Amino acid sequence: MASAQKSLGNIRRSFEPWNEPSETPLIAFDGVTKRFGRFKAVDDLSLAIYRREFHALLGPSGCGKSTLLRIMAGFEEPSEGDVRLDGQSLLGMPPHRRPVNMMFQSYALFPHMDVAANIAFGLKQDGMAKSEREDRVAEMLKLVKLDGFASRKPQQLSGGQQQRVALARSLAKRPKVLLLDEPLGALDKKLREETQFELMDLQQEMHLTFLIVTHDQEEAMTMADRISVMRDGRIVQVATPEIIYEAPATRYVADFIGSVNILEGAVEDSRNGMTRIAAKAGATIEAESGLDMTPGETVFFAIRPEKLRLSRRAPADEQLNALRGEVWDIAYLGDMTLFNVKLASGDIVRAATLNAARGSDEPIGYDEEVWLTFPADAGIVLGR
Repeated sequence: MASAQKSLGNIRRSFEPWNEPSETPLIAFDGVTKRFGRFKAVDDLSLAIYRREFHALLGPSGCGKSTLLRIMAGFEEPSEGDVRLDGQSLLGMPPHRRPVNMMFQSYALFPHMDVAANIAFGLKQDGMAKSEREDRVAEMLKLVKLDGFASRKPQQLSGGQQQRVALARSLAKRPKVLLLDEPLGALDKKLREETQFELMDLQQEMHLTFLIVTHDQEEAMTMADRISVMRDGRIVQVATPEIIYEAPATRYVADFIGSVNILEGAVEDSRNGMTRIAAKAGATIEAESGLDMTPGETVFFAIRPEKLRLSRRAPADEQLNALRGEVWDIAYLGDMTLFNVKLASGDIVRAATLNAARGSDEPIGYDEEVWLTFPADAGIVLGR
């Protein structure tokens, strides 16, 4: 009997329309290119996003993610390619006619209007009757937990409350897609974390499709059903947060998402789903790998700090999946402790240990000799 395939992470919700052949995308970017002079901000990009999906465009500044969002909103037209929403091309359609709404990082609230008027602004522009507008505003205020704040001005609200007003205004017209451009960037860390979960709950409650642009990896990992990692105007990997983190497709993705150790080496042997690597760091690594590799080929072994076991005691086999070094730096973060370990080769490898107990009888200190060990399935082998 075949064993079940190992899961790469906990299942947040059983929602995978991208794996269903019968499902059609709600949003389709088809060969989209956007040029500004000779510079390509978006380069021949194709992407499918599905109904009720919370999708994140993640990447560093200048990678093209905000340009792609502006193309979707209608603030930019693509130089080439097509953008379709529910099967209909959006090319040439002005922003106000598109069934999408955009929430900006700055919130863009009208300071002379109270909260209710800010939320009702788009509805009034569309000619909605006053009584219906008032009902919709009350519904939105309840949704974002701002009952009783209708008559306040934006300057009388905290940053988090202003963010909720901007969200309520964006949702009031009940768009098919809500576009979020770094929406939480102005909030402090604790409030940002709380708001991430509120946005997730709200998105599922309203059965909407959210497309968010962010450079914050933790934000994307927390909220998104899938993440598109972007680089130089292209998408380098589209996958769930679990796959992006545990099975990155390239060294760039592995290095960009979270903290990772990347060890270069040469293949000694590769067969039966296992690859043996002679690492330049001075160790022999045996790892699970689905790649077809030839002896002598240069490869990279990526392993997350929390996958490494840190110990003063030497392992039974010091030659395999074991690194010896000296503690160089220690960072205590409360929930975990980070150790930078300097190997004899000069490489610095980072290990993380969970502080499950309030104290330790024998804490590891600076300059101590330690061993870092890991099982064959702890990391991933990547090509050039």
